[in-house]
Amino acid sequence: MLVRRLSTKFAALARPFCSNTRHDIATTIAELNKEMEVVFGEAPSNGFGASVADDVKAQETQFTSQGSEEGAGGLTHISNTGEAQMVDVSPKVISKRTATASCKVMLGKKVFDLVSANQMAKGDVLSVAKIAGISGAKHTSSLIPLCHNITLTHVHIDLKLNPDDFSVEIEGEAACSEKTGVEMEAMTAVTIAGLTVYDMCKAASKDIQISDVRLERKTGGKSGDWFRRK
Repeated sequence: MLVRRLSTKFAALARPFCSNTRHDIATTIAELNKEMEVVFGEAPSNGFGASVADDVKAQETQFTSQGSEEGAGGLTHISNTGEAQMVDVSPKVISKRTATASCKVMLGKKVFDLVSANQMAKGDVLSVAKIAGISGAKHTSSLIPLCHNITLTHVHIDLKLNPDDFSVEIEGEAACSEKTGVEMEAMTAVTIAGLTVYDMCKAASKDIQISDVRLERKTGGKSGDWFRRK
């Protein structure tokens, strides 16, 4: 029975280290020491506990090092311990930043014709969606937890009906003079506009699809300008 218990415990200890396992490993070691004391009449030497503790510490150090490297050039919203964090932008320089995003709403011919003729029961679909997109950009930090609350200097939403595939093509641009970019604001703007188109038209069809939400280009900031290649 003891051998079976030990094999189970060692299997658990062999699992990769994560931020929540250090306490569990310490508890496991203490339980093993107790059981061995009951069986053999004395607790094992410090070699077992110290050896496992050293292994745990080594894994923790390796994990922290990997997290630091990723944070430097990768996922800045992940801390050294693998937890979500809000990026500290205080050292950054204020600069003018812009971002443009787009998405497409596939209506289908029936709904497309109704929208084109402005015959939807809820009213002017494109006008309402445009206002919704602007409002969405202004509320981005409330919708996405780790986004900074920035002051927007400009938001523009453009919605065009495309008769070739019976869709609404949406493009949104956001601008600010801040320490962080406005990519999320631009993407939130077109997403909310697309959702509003769906809401305005859902009584006529449930088959409407929102697709291709993406960043098209951005300017400013430490990473410089970027644009999507065609």
